[in-house]
Amino acid sequence: MKFIRQYKIKIILISFIIISTTLVTHFSSTQKYSRKISKINPNEEYQVTNVLDGDTFEIKIGKEIETVRMLGVDTPETVDPRKPVQCFGKEASDTTKSMLSYRTVSLQIDKTQYATDKFGRVLAYVYRDDGVFMNEFLLKNGFAREYTYDKAYQFQKEFKTHEKSAQDQKKGLWEYCNDSSK
Repeated sequence: MKFIRQYKIKIILISFIIISTTLVTHFSSTQKYSRKISKINPNEEYQVTNVLDGDTFEIKIGKEIETVRMLGVDTPETVDPRKPVQCFGKEASDTTKSMLSYRTVSLQIDKTQYATDKFGRVLAYVYRDDGVFMNEFLLKNGFAREYTYDKAYQFQKEFKTHEKSAQDQKKGLWEYCNDSSK
């Protein structure tokens, strides 16, 4: 009887530890998520500090550097260590570098989507300081594919139309990459 009682106590303690750990993890990630949302002001311009690839770059917010992933687009990979450089990846990356280096951008968070992705990158529509809508530019010129992660987003229809137009006109990756289907 004493053995069964000790066994029950151990099960209760282990269950308590698992539940506590789960709650702490959940609320810790929620705080991080909220912190990122509150920092992005659509009326502010942010200095681009580094372009990582065709759809990802870093900005300076105060004294911190944040990574931004353009929402609704996916450029061919150039820096993922698990994948080889994909067709037209260098061109997409070079284009984004030439268009964003030494520039400022404003960011618009889509209320229908999470503000960050699973890697903690800010997900946003990106407007260069002269008004160029970068997400749209990359699609219209064949440097990116339309990308829907989970659910429809604000510009999804327009982005799919831009992708189809670039594909029909054989612009960018649609001209040079044989495996450019989704």
